[in-house]
Amino acid sequence: MRLTRLDVSRLRCLERAEFRPAPGLNLITGGNGAGKTSLIEAVHLLGYGRSFRGRVRDGLIRSGSPNLELYAEWFDGQGRARRAGLRHSGNDWEARLDGAPAPSLTELCAELAVVTFEPGSHELIAGGAEHRRRFLDWALFHVEPTFLPVWRRYARALKQRNALLKRQPSPASLAPWDRELAEAGERLSRLRSDYLDRLEPVLVATAAEFLPELGPAGLRFLPGWRREESPLEDALLLSRERDLALGYTGVGPHRADWRVDYLGLPGREALSRGQEKLTALACVLAQARAFAADRGEWPLVCLDDLASELDRAHQHQALVSILASGAQVLLTATEAPAALPGGILPAARFHVERGVLSGP
Repeated sequence: MRLTRLDVSRLRCLERAEFRPAPGLNLITGGNGAGKTSLIEAVHLLGYGRSFRGRVRDGLIRSGSPNLELYAEWFDGQGRARRAGLRHSGNDWEARLDGAPAPSLTELCAELAVVTFEPGSHELIAGGAEHRRRFLDWALFHVEPTFLPVWRRYARALKQRNALLKRQPSPASLAPWDRELAEAGERLSRLRSDYLDRLEPVLVATAAEFLPELGPAGLRFLPGWRREESPLEDALLLSRERDLALGYTGVGPHRADWRVDYLGLPGREALSRGQEKLTALACVLAQARAFAADRGEWPLVCLDDLASELDRAHQHQALVSILASGAQVLLTATEAPAALPGGILPAARFHVERGVLSGP
């Protein structure tokens, strides 16, 4: 997957930017607040429907502007030319994909696969479960055709059950939604568990590159209820009284989580901040490698301010590993280094100054 054109209008400090990345490594430099991260956010927004720094309405649109606009062109893994446009006001949006209206942001995001490692990525390990569910569901969204209908079915049933719980319903009125939630939830949980089983050997190999001192890595799936003890429908029945008191559903895949364990970390000793960052990087790269194995193409890789997150040796490892795959990489930095680690040379260099992009 290779991005060839990105036009950005009214996104944070970028009034207008025309970005033409090359294959391979693209280095984007600029001072703090100059706008280089905003360029990465624009790519991320097309791939996820949201920024890694929050929702569109939370400051992503340039101050005083009614909306932001993005236009992108790229080649997919089969060499087909693709194009997409997005106008977003924070509440309303309009999108086009290959010249036709996009029925939803989901359809748009399905076509441009992007993985991002940025200063907040350690939250994948240290933050709440929502970050890890989003990571898990991104992969399934792209590689498992049955995932999205199952996810939507579960989300719809959960919304209906929660609305009913707030009205203190009779047990008989909850029973149909319990069955619907349980059936969709069991399928959703199996999809997530199966994906983590496939991802684990890839993560083991990737984590060994960055944290060999911690021993082999492993993934543990936490489905959101005691799955080994009872099916979800039974768990919903057992938690019904508590759910009625709280007014929402307390068990199920919407509470799912997963974690990385290391054999060489005794007594579940906590990871250091540096180890959290390296573990998060290993997870992101493992996900990209697993995506490539499933789809036959690498996603676009965005690395925001890598030098501030990793030491020189680990920067070298990450860049050599990614570039050896043939992936296209967007790398931001506060200044152009005299030489990138290992003598790596960027295919193109860009610079952002006060929201103005120049280069290559």
